[in-house]
Amino acid sequence: MNDLVRQHTALGETDLEWLHLLVSEWQLLSDLSFADLVLWVPTLDGTRYVSVAQMRPNTGPTSYQDDMVGHLVPRGRRPLLDAALDEGRIVREGDPEWREEVPVRVESIPVRREGRVLGVIARNTNLLTVRTPSRLELTYLQSASDLAQMIAAGSFPFPGQQVDMDASPRVGDGLIRLDADGVVTYASPNALSAYHRLGLASDLVGQDLGATTAELAPSRGPVDEALVKLASGWAPRETEVEGNGGVIQLRAIPLKPKGTRIGSLVLCRDVTELRRRERELITKDATIREIHHRVKNNLQTVAALLRLQARRMDSPQGREALNEAVRRVGSIAIVHETLSQNLDERVEFDEIADRVIAMVSEISPGRVDCRRTGRFGILDAEVATPLSMVLTEILQNALEHAFTPGERGTVEVAALRSGTGRKDGRLLITVLDDGNGLPEGFDPQRAGNLGLQIVRTLVEGELGGTFDMVRAEPRGTKVVLDLPSSPQK
Repeated sequence: MNDLVRQHTALGETDLEWLHLLVSEWQLLSDLSFADLVLWVPTLDGTRYVSVAQMRPNTGPTSYQDDMVGHLVPRGRRPLLDAALDEGRIVREGDPEWREEVPVRVESIPVRREGRVLGVIARNTNLLTVRTPSRLELTYLQSASDLAQMIAAGSFPFPGQQVDMDASPRVGDGLIRLDADGVVTYASPNALSAYHRLGLASDLVGQDLGATTAELAPSRGPVDEALVKLASGWAPRETEVEGNGGVIQLRAIPLKPKGTRIGSLVLCRDVTELRRRERELITKDATIREIHHRVKNNLQTVAALLRLQARRMDSPQGREALNEAVRRVGSIAIVHETLSQNLDERVEFDEIADRVIAMVSEISPGRVDCRRTGRFGILDAEVATPLSMVLTEILQNALEHAFTPGERGTVEVAALRSGTGRKDGRLLITVLDDGNGLPEGFDPQRAGNLGLQIVRTLVEGELGGTFDMVRAEPRGTKVVLDLPSSPQK
């Protein structure tokens, strides 16, 4: 719609925002009318109309099989559009049109904002299935007529009240019509069922909806005046009401077709099962986070015990082996600590990489500068846990073997993400040092060092990637990891 309006019309940005607000709400008008809606806006030169948006009803058959958005129509071809635009009134005159042997009643509703008519809504009703309307259908049609008059007067949609139609109640979910005093004049079967879920034992018709809703919703203090006003339809608001083990969602729409409030529409939806599932998911997420937290605590306890044992070792080799084990356990604990703070099983690995680098750098404080460039991004826990161990082993190996004691140097961890999605993405990691380089004849694929064995096993076996270690130019060693960025099933 943005492109069509800016390319073909003279409307400004504030007018475009109003049209967006209208389009976010007009599913309501379409469903109440049992009709298709097409929004036509006059072009910049005033000789044509361009259709910028279209909506089909959920409550009846469509009148348009084709997409009308982007069509251009010369002025004069559709007299009802001309009359609605020029006179600023709803136009219903004329005989039904026949489209592919289907009779269609066409009406035109001017879209007004601050006294100006921005465009015209063509309301097209398929008459093929017309029959004597029920009480529900009559209520729908009367409510649609009131909303159409409000659109023509510029009082609907409500400024600053943009609604998420995916989350808000729809017409078919449940509709209640109120009079000017907030008394129910009609309640659809779905609306009545929703209130029965709250504990209502009687009919809704004839009751003050605000007072009835407040009685059904348990309150520890005085009656919730805001709830009473909302359920009475005094202002355009949304809320949820919980009682008797049920939860319903309410949306109030004041009706002011001639500037004075004559009543309200209240849309309602039973969301009891939806909220129950959400609570179950929240409980499940909390349980998973608590498990990660406890695993992290247990790993830290193991690391502390290993550290304590290392201090009691007389053998320097045994002490160093235990210290390496402490760092391995610590790298896994870092991942679980991060997961314990998230709502899903995915982590921002850059933070984990920085903490691993800081932890391993303690081997040679102030001697070798370790840094990270590039971004790992967000990774699944199934990738993050083994990758943190791999990174720990590679860095530990570089700091222990690449430099002679007291020598200064740098170790750089570079990360590069490629691919457009999670499934086809790749992660290229390069660890480069400017140390002494590899000894002659060194084969990283066969070296018996425990750390390299761990790296090979995790990279090739668990992560489904490749690992290589080569001489760097002019000096030093380069380790290259090429991994899928998502778990391999």
